[in-house]
Amino acid sequence: MAYPAEARTTLRAAYVDERRAIEDAAARAAVPLGTAQRWKREARQDGDDWDKCRAAAQLAGDSRGLLVQTLLEDYIQLHQTTQRALGSEIENDPLKAAEALSRLADAFTKVMAAVGKASPELSALALMADFIAELIRFTNNHHPAESAALLTVLEPFGDHLAKKYA
Repeated sequence: MAYPAEARTTLRAAYVDERRAIEDAAARAAVPLGTAQRWKREARQDGDDWDKCRAAAQLAGDSRGLLVQTLLEDYIQLHQTTQRALGSEIENDPLKAAEALSRLADAFTKVMAAVGKASPELSALALMADFIAELIRFTNNHHPAESAALLTVLEPFGDHLAKKYA
């Protein structure tokens, strides 16, 4: 199927400039993932390495806030992927769910504290993250049987927050 030239431009901009995952960039450009991967591969063969451009764009940012935001976005994506993977493995074991949530909450709190210190603009986000981490700890300590249910609520809530504050 033929796509307008703007689709390729949109895909490249979403991947390189916005640092979106290739799957998200493909969705933004309204092309199938396979097409996006092929265009990325063909561009590299033609001397336009999108991964190198992406890294260069990240390094070119002279703002510490931009760097902190980029690192935070990368961490949040990893955090959410880990949560989803754990969800299917621990959904029937409340104690494992409580332990996993507690560890994720601790890691998230530490990252958010560092972000808050490095970028005052993001300190409000750090406060929200601390609140959520405290809710997870409270649930794990006082209502461990509800930890799995909390995970099912926090996953879509995390997506909601990402859309609202992205």
